[in-house]
Amino acid sequence: MDDLDTADHPVLLFDGVCNLCNGLVRFVIRRDPDATFWFAPLQSDVADDLLDDCGVDRDRDTVVLVEGGDCYTKSTAALRVAARLGWPYRPLAAFLAVPRRVRDAVYDVVAANRYDWFGRREECMAPTPDLAERFLVDPRADGE
Repeated sequence: MDDLDTADHPVLLFDGVCNLCNGLVRFVIRRDPDATFWFAPLQSDVADDLLDDCGVDRDRDTVVLVEGGDCYTKSTAALRVAARLGWPYRPLAAFLAVPRRVRDAVYDVVAANRYDWFGRREECMAPTPDLAERFLVDPRADGE
């Protein structure tokens, strides 16, 4: 994955079978008209390679933002995404001043209950043809 420039196109790794996570991806896509963000499910080989490069565990209970060669997880990833989406989401980045331990405790409660609260899919989300270039993998053909 060394040829992937995550400074220009940060990659959001998400649980491809989680309805909440898929909703997050759709939310970002609708608010990212310049197609800055690219996406890959955590269940993919692409995600495995990116996580290896960053030295991050394969934890499907977190969203991972790979940006400029660095990886951010949990609340830090979500808040950095908000900051890059601009107004009115950028001010949410102020929560980065809250200790990560506190932010991630809240994140962990949602992550632990996401399937119960929002449901799950049988297979990873497949992008529509007009969005396929923003996904680094066809989730149905890669990974689990």
